[in-house]
Amino acid sequence: MSSRYESNVERQIREAQERGDFDNLPGAGQPLPGAGEPYDENWWLKRLVEREQLTGLAPATLALRRQLDELPETLAKLPSEQAVRDTVAAVNEQIMRSRRGLLDGPPVLLRTLRLDEALAAWRRRHRAPD
Repeated sequence: MSSRYESNVERQIREAQERGDFDNLPGAGQPLPGAGEPYDENWWLKRLVEREQLTGLAPATLALRRQLDELPETLAKLPSEQAVRDTVAAVNEQIMRSRRGLLDGPPVLLRTLRLDEALAAWRRRHRAPD
């Protein structure tokens, strides 16, 4: 008879399996979240902000990234070209502050916005129908 050493942890796991503690867990059979996506060292922070809906408490650099994700919709709602110019200038200033390390939060690599592209997109959306 060969007896195999079973550590305390292994014993607890085996007993939990025998009791069925691992049966029907939420997410069973589902892929792991983020599987197949590129590695992001701040994954835990982004998930925390999302899960706890801490958008107002997010570090400034992550809030800036979210602002950039929502920028096309924001620009489309602006009433004038001057408002687009002002918004692009303000966002570019925040990006420059982030590059200089003057914003709280993890570092983010962002390129500044091109005013001509933003204006062209705004004009396309606001062009009077023919």
